[in-house]
Parts: sequence; C-alpha cells; structure tokens
Amino acid sequence: MQLFMRTAHELHDLMMKKEISAEELSKAVFDRIESAEDKIGAFITRTTENAFKRARAVDRQIQSGEKIVPLAGIPLAIKDNICTSGILTTAGSKILSNFVPPYSATVVERFDAAGAAMVGKTNLDEFAMGSSTENSAFFVTRNPWNTSKVPGGSSGGSAAAVAAGEAVCALGSDTGGSIRQPASFCGVVGMKPTYGAVSRYGLIAYASSLDQIGPLARDVTDCALMMNVICGHDQLDSTSAQYQAQDYTGFLRDDVRGMRFGVPEEYMAEGIDPAVRAVIIKAMERLESLGAIVEYTTLPHTEYALPTYYMIAPAEASSNLARYDGVRYGIRAEDAEDVIDMFMKTRSKGFGNEVKRRIMLGTYALSAGYYDAYYLKALKVRTLIKEDFDRAFEKYDLLLSPVSPTTAFRIGEKTDDPLQMYLSDVCTISVNLAGIPGISIPCGFVDGMPVGLQLMGRHFDEGTLLRAAYTFEQNTDYHKHYPEL
Repeated sequence: MQLFMRTAHELHDLMMKKEISAEELSKAVFDRIESAEDKIGAFITRTTENAFKRARAVDRQIQSGEKIVPLAGIPLAIKDNICTSGILTTAGSKILSNFVPPYSATVVERFDAAGAAMVGKTNLDEFAMGSSTENSAFFVTRNPWNTSKVPGGSSGGSAAAVAAGEAVCALGSDTGGSIRQPASFCGVVGMKPTYGAVSRYGLIAYASSLDQIGPLARDVTDCALMMNVICGHDQLDSTSAQYQAQDYTGFLRDDVRGMRFGVPEEYMAEGIDPAVRAVIIKAMERLESLGAIVEYTTLPHTEYALPTYYMIAPAEASSNLARYDGVRYGIRAEDAEDVIDMFMKTRSKGFGNEVKRRIMLGTYALSAGYYDAYYLKALKVRTLIKEDFDRAFEKYDLLLSPVSPTTAFRIGEKTDDPLQMYLSDVCTISVNLAGIPGISIPCGFVDGMPVGLQLMGRHFDEGTLLRAAYTFEQNTDYHKHYPEL
C-alpha cells in the first residue's frame, strides 16, 4: 500500500522503526496532491514549506533517539474556517479572500505542539453553510469515489483530502452534520464531539451554539489519537467545558457484548433511500451478531428538527456575520459613495447567495415582532429535542442511524433547490441541537459509493462511541476500501 493511504498509527510505527522518515512521508503526500488535486480540488492553500520544515524537525528527534508522540510528522489538513497564524484563512468566502489571521486557533496550536505537519487549508462551503462544498466562492470539490459527485459539506475538502490520500487526517467543523455527512459520502471516519469538548477559539463562527471542531481520519484509532490532541478545557473559549480530557485510545476494545443500541424509527422512515436503509439494517445485524442488543425506539420531536435548525442557525449567523463590513478585515468595496454604501456594496459583492439567504432568514427571525414567534419558539423546541435524547439514553448506551438519506449526489443536482439540499442533513442536525457527540463510520456501499453508519452517544461519552465504532470496524473491512482516481 502507498504511504499516503496508510493510517497515522501505522505510519508512526514505521517512523519509529526508521523504515521511513517523516520527510519521505511528506514527499509522498505532496506527490499525491500534485497528481490528484486537479481531479479533486480539496485545497484552497497548500503549506508545503511548513510541512517539510516540521517533517525534518521530527526526523531529527527520531535520529537523536527521542520518542515522538503518535501524530508527530503526520500530514494534516485543516479546514479553511480554522484560523492559522500567518496563513491565508478564507472560510471559503470572497469577503475573506485576503484575510491572514494574526493568531492560530487553539486546535491548531495543539497540533503544532504534537508535531503534526500541516499540508494545507481545505475547501468548504462558504462560512460552512452547505452540504456539498458547491457553495465555496473559489471552486467545487469533487468526491474521490466518483468525481462527478459531491464530497458532502461543509467539510468536503477535508473529507475528500483524506479519502484521496492528499492528507493522512484532517480537521473539520460540524454545525449540522458538516463532518459526519462528508465522512459518510467519502468513506472515512468523522466525529462530531460533544459541544464544549473541543475549543472553538479561532474557529470562524457560523452558529455559535452549534459549531464544533472535530476529526476526519482513515480509521477509528486515528480518530481517537486526534481526539487526544484537541479535547480539553481552553480558557480562551467561554463555551469550553470544565472537564479533564482522556486518553481515548484506552476505549478501543473489540467488545460490544451487552451494549444496548436504540434505532430511532424516525431516522429509518420514508425519505431514506431503500438501498441505504438495507446497508444500515445489515450493520445492525452485524452488531447483534457481536453480542449487542439492537432495537427500535422513537425520538418523537425529530420531525421538528429541520425547521428548528434552520431558524436557530441562520439567526446566529445573522449576528456573527454582521462583523464583515469592510472596515476591520477582509475585502472592501472601493467604489462607494459613503460609509453606508460601502457596507452595502462590500457585503453584496463579498457574500455568496447561500450566505445571503441565511443572513436574511436569520435577520427576519430576530426582527421586532417576530423574535418570539420564530427564534424563541425554536429554542423551546430545541429543548424538547434534547429531552428526547435524554430519555433515550436512560435505556440505551448509544443510538444508531444512517448519516444521510442517500449516498453522494451529483454535482449540480440540488443547487437549484435549497430545500432538497437542506434535507441532506435531516439525520445529523438533531445531534448538534442536543449538543451530544456523533460519529460516522464506513458500513457499506451502494452502487460503488460509500455509506456511513451514525452512532450517537451521551454528553462527553465519546469513549463509548469510539469503543462501539472500533468493534464494528474490527469486524468488517469497509474502512480498508480506497477510491481509485
């Protein structure tokens, strides 16, 4: 197997045995980027010099006999809405096409401290608003399994980079499914941690009460290694939880005997592609054969999740995106007659259609006379959705569902119908509304395209999620399949 398709833990072992060097690994990945990028379009910015500098530093450590940490020298891609000091950070938007942050996000600093070799910043739907990476202001990213199809969104660049071997692992962000859905579409592992488990400091905000940074990786072990780096309290983030991060690799046991899985009927109902449903049922049967108890349950307020999400998220976006006015950073319209005209022209030219749509929806929901009828009511329904999960977790260890109603759809198929695009996230948004963790793991194929199995857990119970995901992975081989470009 080519170096660029191996897992991080395999590569770490090879480096420690001195069978490969970190510099050789970086060269293999950048050679792969050179050969694949014109087909995939995963990266907005490449950081070649930075990666090789870090790789050479790791090689010196190994040569001197030092023991390196598991992700040292591992080529890492970072979604381009996560700030990187001195490196262009655009959030996939024209309005930030010239923005170079003066500081790095906490997660970036933690990966720097772990010795990871950042290879570049990945493409995304503008300000993480989308389910296909077609809303980027720069270009469309393509799915490595079939380049006529989308990689999912909004972390499509990160998922496609890992699937195509253009990075060994990647960071994404998940506001309504933006890690899990592209992980499912691209056949990789993607985790949305509990809200507050990972610092959001340095993440360009879309919807502050929903956004969460998380890992995309080749297998569950790599996912756990990344969680070890990024989790834990951060005093720079007021929403960061006061809890002690754990060694998540300690949960990687091949054992689900007696574990109880609930399958919400609402997530397997009409609207789910029958072929996708059949793959999920096969995964359920596999877990049962391994000793788990799998049974159907109900989350009665699920039908309200989509309208609730598309009330709360745009409202928060309206507030967060008010800062992009052409005054402090980003582009500025030069042909303005006065400051008000400058504001209007900067935002009109700088934002794409989907971002404008959500700003207008959110501004309306927050406006005088409508706040109580829309935004406040949505917050109340959000509480009901969270309580559904609380009741379910009194009986079940984990919940199980598809990640998406379909496999990856064709580029351009849903761009003219925003509602159909929004429905792509119908299985994932409740997790963000409730603030619980969720993971997507490969569980099969439909017409040659990957299908993801979603597992959902209690707040801060990522360990149980990883244990179940690892057990499923160890008893199947779906994660060992790779796309042929």
